[in-house]
Amino acid sequence: MSTLTTPRAAASATRPDVFTLGVASGDPTPDGVVLWTRLARDPHGRNGGMTEAAVDVDWQVADDERFTRVRAAGRTRTGPQDGYAVHVEVGGLPAGGTFFYRFGALGRLSRTGTTRTAPPPTALAPVDIAFASCANYEHGWFTAYRHLAQESPDLVLFLGDYLYEEAAGTYRAKSGNPRSYGDAEPTTVEGYRHRYALHHADPDLQAAHAAAPWITVFDDHEVQNNWAGDHPETPQRDFLARRAAAFRAWYENVPVRLPQRPRGSTIQCFRRLSWGATATFHMLDTRQYRDVQTSGPGAADPRRTITGGAQERWLVDGFRTSRARWDVLGQQVFFSQLDLVPGPPRGFNGDAWDGYPVERDRIVASWQRSRVRNAVVLSGDIHTHYVADIRADHDDPTSPVVGTELVSSSITSEGDGSDHSAEVAGALARNPHIRYGIARRGYLTARFTPERLQAAVRVVDRVSTPGAPVRTAATFTVADRTPGLQQA
Repeated sequence: MSTLTTPRAAASATRPDVFTLGVASGDPTPDGVVLWTRLARDPHGRNGGMTEAAVDVDWQVADDERFTRVRAAGRTRTGPQDGYAVHVEVGGLPAGGTFFYRFGALGRLSRTGTTRTAPPPTALAPVDIAFASCANYEHGWFTAYRHLAQESPDLVLFLGDYLYEEAAGTYRAKSGNPRSYGDAEPTTVEGYRHRYALHHADPDLQAAHAAAPWITVFDDHEVQNNWAGDHPETPQRDFLARRAAAFRAWYENVPVRLPQRPRGSTIQCFRRLSWGATATFHMLDTRQYRDVQTSGPGAADPRRTITGGAQERWLVDGFRTSRARWDVLGQQVFFSQLDLVPGPPRGFNGDAWDGYPVERDRIVASWQRSRVRNAVVLSGDIHTHYVADIRADHDDPTSPVVGTELVSSSITSEGDGSDHSAEVAGALARNPHIRYGIARRGYLTARFTPERLQAAVRVVDRVSTPGAPVRTAATFTVADRTPGLQQA
C-alpha cells in the first residue's frame, strides 16, 4: 500500500528535499495520464546528489487538492539506471476529469500537480491549449512559462528545443546571456541529464509542468543543432552513440509513455492523441528520419523526405480515418513556404519544410483528398511568432486556402527580441500568405470548439531580466469549414 495514505506521509523538514525538479504529467487519454518526477537532492550535483541504489516512490491521484478522495495510488521504484526518473501510467480514471497528483519518497512529499483526462471519444468538448518551443536556459528567464501556467490550459504542447546543447557561453543572445549552463557541450547521458536538471529546477518551468498535462516532441537541440537522420551537422565520431544518450535523457525527463522509451539510438516519438471528437493531435518527428538538408535545386527531388516513408503513411492514414472537427499537426519546423531573400532569386531555409517541398505538397494534398474538416499546423523552431494561411499551391498566391499554420516563437531563445524587426517586415512583404509576425518571446494559446478556432499570440517584452508581464500581441479566428484566418 502507498505510504502516502498513512500518517507517515507527512513531509519531514529534517530530511533533504528530493523533489527539487518538480512534477509533470502528459499524454492524456480518456481513462488515464502519465505522471512524472525525477528525484534530486542537488540539481547541480552528480546524479542530482542521489546515492541510493534504489528508491521506492509512492504516488497518488485524487479528485481534490487535499487528497481526501483518492482515485488511484501505488508505488514504483527508480534508481541510477533511470536517472532517478519516475514514469507512472495511470489508468482507470473517468474521462473528461480534472485531477490532482503527488509523489512521496524518502520522507518527503512533492508539490501537487494538476492534470486532466481527455473527454470521451464522441464528445465535442472545447479544448484550450498553449504551445511553445525553444527554451535556451542561457538566453533568459523562463518568465513565459510562468504566464503559460497562469493561463490554466487543458493541455500544453511543446514542439521541440526543450534545452540547448552548446557549450556554456558559445551561443550569445543580442540582449546578453543572463544565465549559464556552466559546462561543456554534452555528449553523454550524464551530460544531458545535467542540462535537464538545470531546466527542471527552474520554478517557472516547474509551474508550467504542474499546471496541465503536456504532449512533448523533440527537435534538434535536444541532440545537436541541425542533425538530420544519422547525420550530425558537423562530422563527429560515434554520433549514433551520442544520439542514443540524448534520446535516453529526453525520455527520462519528459512525461511520455513506455512506447516512447528509446531502443539505443532509435525512438518512437511520433504518435496520435485525441481530445474527444473536437481535435486530433498528430505529433510528428521531423528529425530522426529526414534526409540531409539542402536549399538548392536538389530540394525538389520527390524522393526527399522530412518524415520518412513510414511516418508519412501513418499521417496520411490518420487523415483518412479522422472524424475530428480539427486535425492538428504538432511539429517542429516552419511548414509554409517562407522566402527569406529579397529577389529574385528566392531563398529558403533548407532545415524547414521548404527543404522538402514535394513531400509537403503531398501532405497538403492528402488532407484535402481525405476531406479533413479543418487542418491546422502548429510549429516552432524559428524564434518568431508567425500566423499563416496554408494554400493548396505554395507557389500560387491565388490558390485556395486549405489550412492554417500557427508558429510559436521561443520561450527565451535569441533574447528579448523586438516588436519591429526588419527581418519580419521583409518576410511579410515577400510571403503574402503569412498574415502576421512578431519577433518577441512567448507562446500561443488556442481554443478549439466545434464552431471555431480562436488563437492568441502571447508575448513578453524581455527575458534578459525576470518578471516581465505578458500581453496579447494579436488574436485570430478560423471558422469551422471556412479555412482562412480572420484577425479579431
